[in-house]
Amino acid sequence: MSLRQWARDLGLGVRFAFAGGREGWMRAVLTALGVGLGVAVLLLTTAVPNALAVRHDREEARLDWPFGSEQPARADDTLLIAEADTTFRDKDVRGRLVEPEGTRAPLPPGLSRFPAKGEMVVSPALKKLLAADGSALLRERIPYRVTGTIGETGLIGSQELAYYSGGSGLGSHVDGGGVTRLKEFGNPNPSKEETDPVLLLLILVVIVVLLMPVAVFIAAAVRFGGERRDRRLAALRLVGSDGRMTRRIAAGEAMAGALLGLVLGAAFFLIGRQVAGSVEVMGISVWPSYLDPSPALAALVALAVPAAAVLVTLFALRGVVIEPLGVVRTAKPARRRLWWRLLLPLGGFGMLYPMIGQGQTNGDFNQYLVSGGVVLILIGITALLPWLVETVVSRLGSGGVAWQLAVRRLQLSSGTAARMVNGIAVAVAGAIALQMLFAGVDGAYTKPTGQDVTRAQLQVQVPDGAPLAATAQKFADTKAVRKVTALWEGYLGDSSWNSENGPELATELTVGDCPALREVAKLPSCKDGDVFVLDGSEYSTDGPKLNTPGKRLYLEHSSSEGSQEAVWTVPEGVTAAHSVKGLTQWERGGFLMTPSALPEAAEKMVSGQVYLSIDESVPDAYEYARNTAFRVDPLADPMTWTSTRQDTKFTTIRTGLLVGSACVLLLIGASLLVSQLEQLRERRKLLSSLVAFGTRRRTLGLSVLWQTAIPIALGLLLAMAVGLTLGAILLKMTSTPVEVDWASVLAMTGFGAAVVLLVTLLSLPPLLRLLRPDGLRTE
Repeated sequence: MSLRQWARDLGLGVRFAFAGGREGWMRAVLTALGVGLGVAVLLLTTAVPNALAVRHDREEARLDWPFGSEQPARADDTLLIAEADTTFRDKDVRGRLVEPEGTRAPLPPGLSRFPAKGEMVVSPALKKLLAADGSALLRERIPYRVTGTIGETGLIGSQELAYYSGGSGLGSHVDGGGVTRLKEFGNPNPSKEETDPVLLLLILVVIVVLLMPVAVFIAAAVRFGGERRDRRLAALRLVGSDGRMTRRIAAGEAMAGALLGLVLGAAFFLIGRQVAGSVEVMGISVWPSYLDPSPALAALVALAVPAAAVLVTLFALRGVVIEPLGVVRTAKPARRRLWWRLLLPLGGFGMLYPMIGQGQTNGDFNQYLVSGGVVLILIGITALLPWLVETVVSRLGSGGVAWQLAVRRLQLSSGTAARMVNGIAVAVAGAIALQMLFAGVDGAYTKPTGQDVTRAQLQVQVPDGAPLAATAQKFADTKAVRKVTALWEGYLGDSSWNSENGPELATELTVGDCPALREVAKLPSCKDGDVFVLDGSEYSTDGPKLNTPGKRLYLEHSSSEGSQEAVWTVPEGVTAAHSVKGLTQWERGGFLMTPSALPEAAEKMVSGQVYLSIDESVPDAYEYARNTAFRVDPLADPMTWTSTRQDTKFTTIRTGLLVGSACVLLLIGASLLVSQLEQLRERRKLLSSLVAFGTRRRTLGLSVLWQTAIPIALGLLLAMAVGLTLGAILLKMTSTPVEVDWASVLAMTGFGAAVVLLVTLLSLPPLLRLLRPDGLRTE
């Protein structure tokens, strides 16, 4: 068979699709809608790597700390920049104070000029937030006048909250004060960081699991209207075409819908691209320009989708005999064979088996084996489900009228019912496997912080030299603050810190009132003026050695103005105390002092940490505390306490999975709705006939629900079995004990069932419109 003959037959099928009257157009449009949704998701997916790369490049380009061992000296081309980050209602705000030291100071990306003192340039999202009615507390914390907006090149996403404000006097905070002097933005020597093998495995599995339902749906979409199309093809046999030519014409008709779907998919992608620039999902946002698909990947999609339409159609027609007088599909079809369907998942398991036990210590997982194995296992669901549906429905017994109508319909066309369920079954199986994998390795990437969130929820570092009692009182007077624990810290040495070798013995110094000191030690009694020495800790054991009455100890303090020291003489009668695990779950050592025992000269040489207990029942409780911290120090960045901290890359992958899952679930819901409408359209005359013979609408509605519920139940059971098996193998590959979180598994299954239930409810209004006797009318 020549390529010319193939092209002619396919072209004839395309003509039939668009010139075959209303029936051909309806089928082409339905196919195009289904394929278009899938293509849009594929194009968005192919754009994700570029979006992540651009976000990373933008983040690298605006890095604002020197990467050498020393900061540059002040010059005409240097800039002082201070971090002024904050958080507002769980949203991070990136803040920077800038002070150019010369006319050639580097300008931050996205800015056209430096803001003056009291002015700021903000991101579009922050400008909108500041103007909102409920943002008075944020305006109080960022009280600068808005004079411009940050350009796209200075932001990593359209919804990022960021600002640059003019500063002054930042030079006195260069050393240790959160202020940096730099000559250029960005990292001049970026290094490629190696990724954990298990994280690479997670990335590979996430990509495959998210894309497989899309591919399955596209394959199902090109078969919309298959039964009516096959009956129309009988007319071609009547005018002289042979069986092979007829199949090629049918493939051309499917290809026409796929080509139209490519056009719609490109339009959906452009719309989604613009929408993506105005939304934020799981804290991630992008600019529309970021979503630029790789030309090679986009070309692959453009070629693969029509090719898949042709191949799927030819494969679907392999068991259909199209004769001049009809289609031999109404006869009882041959029973599906199981053996070859089992080869797909078994082949996938075979590809994954060599990597069992590899874990994190034996190099990267083979990406081709991982991808191929997971793909075969998930494709195995689409092969096993038709056999499972056919086997089960053939054994279903009698029941009510609605049940009998549903079962008989499924017995006649179980393949069509299975195709509707394939996408959701693949998605649920992949989600279960990923949930098991994430839950299994979560402990390796989640570490305890040692922070006791029952005793404090917010920690604020106050500037050196802040008055002890007055600073603590400001926080105590703040709305929604229940308790304040203020501790000032420093280091004592037995000789001058400026000497050639420094002190031989050194220990910690902690200053606070009696309630604060009781948070870190067991004190026999306490009053202002007391001094205690701790009996040592894991990290500081020199306190008792330095507890010699009359001994002079030196308190160090370093700043941009140079190193300063204060001298304290150990008094008589220092009380010994036992150290306990304090707020941060580590035992302190050295000396404890109440405020009046600290020499006046040393008060400006200790660094303060304030630990706050917050009344979370008060609305915006944390915002009041953050505003007080800003009044104490405009550069303060209060830290919210958590009992655990998760690896950033692990969190990013999980966030990507959730964002991708949301997109795939939207696609699955839309695809099921289109498929359900196509099925109802195919059966319009049958449903009208039943209504004309007196069948109640309620009975027909229930029969449609049963026709959906039975395949879905079987598909979800198969998805659970395959998902649990795949999850167990993936956990074995990472050398992680296999445990099943049944609550999550049932939640994933229930979520899939909920999507199907919602789609079924949305299809009821069209169904009721079809249940009319006039549907029998034809021309």
